[in-house]
Amino acid sequence: MPFTLAGLCEYREEIRKSRFIALAAPVTSAAEAQAFIEQHSDLNASHNCWAWKVAEQYRSSDDGEPGGTAGRPILAAIEAQACDQVAVLVIRWYGGIQLGTGGLARAYGGSANKCLQGAERIALVSRVPLACACGFNELAVVRLRVTELGGLVLDETFTGNGVELQLGVAEEHIGLLQRQLADLSRGRIVLHR
Repeated sequence: MPFTLAGLCEYREEIRKSRFIALAAPVTSAAEAQAFIEQHSDLNASHNCWAWKVAEQYRSSDDGEPGGTAGRPILAAIEAQACDQVAVLVIRWYGGIQLGTGGLARAYGGSANKCLQGAERIALVSRVPLACACGFNELAVVRLRVTELGGLVLDETFTGNGVELQLGVAEEHIGLLQRQLADLSRGRIVLHR
């Protein structure tokens, strides 16, 4: 199951006098990933290397480091942590000691990996949009049943007769939720796609 991040996370490390700061954040598009990288890059640093992945799209950059020693290891860390919809930026301040190509790959990939390991993660679940209506007295139980199945109550509209709900529920839970809501309401609450 793929994961994204709950928010921005950071990891700092010093390797042979070079300082590395890894920043990772959730993103929903290529444009949002590029905006994150531009916003957090440090122009005074030696290198701002990065990678991002959104579904089947991905990109990476070595930003002047030898080819394949920074961007690809960062992307490999994203994939190793089963992350999606994530951008990772690793900023390096050169400390005067050459790390070699293997050392650079380990430093960039390792910093990205440790940053993602320490981040709060959220499972990426695709949810189907649904609608239903219920009485005021049933609302609390309907909300409870939806959240127990990992669904979301996206919107509530109060009317004279009750509440109209917009829900997001994983495909595999729709049947169970429909049965639970029908039992609760004697068949009155019906889910509509």
